[in-house]
Amino acid sequence: MAPNFSKITSRTDVQIALAASAAVSAWLIRNSINSSKHKNARQSNRPSPEDQIQYMIKEKNKKGPKAQVDARFISELKTLWKIMMPSVWSKECGFLALIAFSLISRSMCDLWLIQHSTLIEGSIITMNHKEFRRLLTQFFISMPIISLVNNVLKWSIGELKLKLRTNLTLHLYQQYLKGFTYYQVSNLDNRIANADQLLTTDIEKFCDTVVDLYSNISKPMLDISIYLYRLTVNLGASTPGIMMAYLLLSGVLLTYLRRPTAKMTVHEQKLEGEFRYVNSRLITYSEEIAFYQGNHREQLTLLASFYKLTRHLRNFLNFRVAMGFIDNIIAKYIAITVGFYAVSRPFFAVNHNLLTAGTENDRFKHYYTYGRMLVKMAEGIGRLVLSGRELSKLAGLTSRVTQLRTVLDDINKGNYTRTMVERNDQNDSEGELPQLLAPGAGRIIYQDKIIRFDKVPLVTPNGDVLIKELSFEVRSGINVLVCGPNGCGKSSMFRQLGELWPIFGGTLTKPPKGKLFYVPQRPYMTLGTLRDQIIYPQTREEMSRRGRSDSQLLRYLDIVQLAYLAARDGALDAVEDWMDVLSGGEKQRIAMARLFYHEPQFAILDECTSAVSVDVEGQMYQYCREVGISLFTVSHRKSLWKHHDHYLQMDGRGGYVFEEIDNETQEFGS
Repeated sequence: MAPNFSKITSRTDVQIALAASAAVSAWLIRNSINSSKHKNARQSNRPSPEDQIQYMIKEKNKKGPKAQVDARFISELKTLWKIMMPSVWSKECGFLALIAFSLISRSMCDLWLIQHSTLIEGSIITMNHKEFRRLLTQFFISMPIISLVNNVLKWSIGELKLKLRTNLTLHLYQQYLKGFTYYQVSNLDNRIANADQLLTTDIEKFCDTVVDLYSNISKPMLDISIYLYRLTVNLGASTPGIMMAYLLLSGVLLTYLRRPTAKMTVHEQKLEGEFRYVNSRLITYSEEIAFYQGNHREQLTLLASFYKLTRHLRNFLNFRVAMGFIDNIIAKYIAITVGFYAVSRPFFAVNHNLLTAGTENDRFKHYYTYGRMLVKMAEGIGRLVLSGRELSKLAGLTSRVTQLRTVLDDINKGNYTRTMVERNDQNDSEGELPQLLAPGAGRIIYQDKIIRFDKVPLVTPNGDVLIKELSFEVRSGINVLVCGPNGCGKSSMFRQLGELWPIFGGTLTKPPKGKLFYVPQRPYMTLGTLRDQIIYPQTREEMSRRGRSDSQLLRYLDIVQLAYLAARDGALDAVEDWMDVLSGGEKQRIAMARLFYHEPQFAILDECTSAVSVDVEGQMYQYCREVGISLFTVSHRKSLWKHHDHYLQMDGRGGYVFEEIDNETQEFGS
């Protein structure tokens, strides 16, 4: 038979019921943790994915940014605040003022409701029908105004969150997409893993927490100020003074207990980014994984990442529940208890002027009014104390966003932080490595129609020296075939030419960026029309300003034998998922049509015709010769030797040969 809870009325019964409820809750939490922790062990004797899979994601600094509420946090928050809040006269400041005004209005409404509710209940007790109807009518008429104040507050808070997020996102994306920063932050600098997580989720949470904290601190402080003044004037300083002393003591204690929150917040966002990254890798390399039938192995990796995340989230949840238990006791129940004690002092005093004068009904009204004020003040103190929890969370998010901003600033200034590989080549017969081996130690000179490497070392960002000093010169009109084994330095040389990697020494003379074009083996197809694929990265407006026409684009398609694409519905305006619609060979020919459109002085062709037939390939190379595009070609096809004048042979052991292709060499290549 189910127990009759209506009979639990005595104090002892209530205590027993509360104790039983607490015990059941504790048992459920503990059982949930243990069942989740050992779920796989019960289902199978095999080790969990976390035990089978070990991985690291582009991160050497395991400690991560420091996150705690201190002077450094205040300084970082001020810097980010200046970005989000452009000026005193900005719209963002206007919304801050509107929120402040709405909070003041809401506090005044709360104060009016306390006083008016007391009058309504007093009219009910005294059976004053006329006064009751009048007060109730006023109460009903004021409801739309109070509702309007509450919703204006909600709207202004939501709008301010959007504006702060917009300002911060635009600023960081401007830095992220400045030059080659988006490439360098992932390939040259290893302080940040998963910039996408920082640029999306972390910024959103940071802006939401900033605005919520502003609201959650401003409203309680305003309430405390109003009620403190009213209570001090009417009841004396001792009553609110007790509450303020409790605020100080409880605030210090809870701030100390919440210290792990900031660090746990940082770690949570890091693990969320890892989980997103592992999922995106599965999508990016789905074809390769499918060929290897690696779905089980990838499932283990995904589950390992997911279990790491959920384990931390569970630990964080347990910590928050424990802190919530302490918060509720200290910031709510004890605060209300202290409030009752404080408000009782003047009522128990026999010589208090305000409370001893008048009838018993007047004493009841005073107690009801000032008691509610004190309870509201106690609630305000509780919310202010609890806002320390959000402050610790904000410290963690601030450190994450600050780290992104700092890294972007450093990279834009040419400063990289990366773990370099220590080399100790005792068998190196040529002696020690160059002493001056630092990113940016070399220099770049911009000059038309020439590429010259003058004692430029080919060095990877990890510090691996592929060629100590590379020196050769190529003038416009000369085609160079680059060959050598994998890892010999071909890609490194091209990345230095494209200024993706820094120069570690020597002098590199090259045309400006717009006059050097790169065509990779797997060309990138943008989102847009067929026209956009040919003119990328330009837009149609930029194409018009250059004086180019659609007829020229059709001619380029005809040269690469893709005219049939323009014959379909929509012609050049056709919109498709071109990465999926086009075959590998079609993508490579689109990339060559893109090269023809831009007509650079030099072009780097990195195995970009491997999926194209020999006759079409020869036609494209012949057109480049006709329009004066000089080529650096990486290819193992023997048929391409006849289209080049020089060859650059790298042996993979630090040596190289740069020679002219004569008849004997061409016969050897053929």
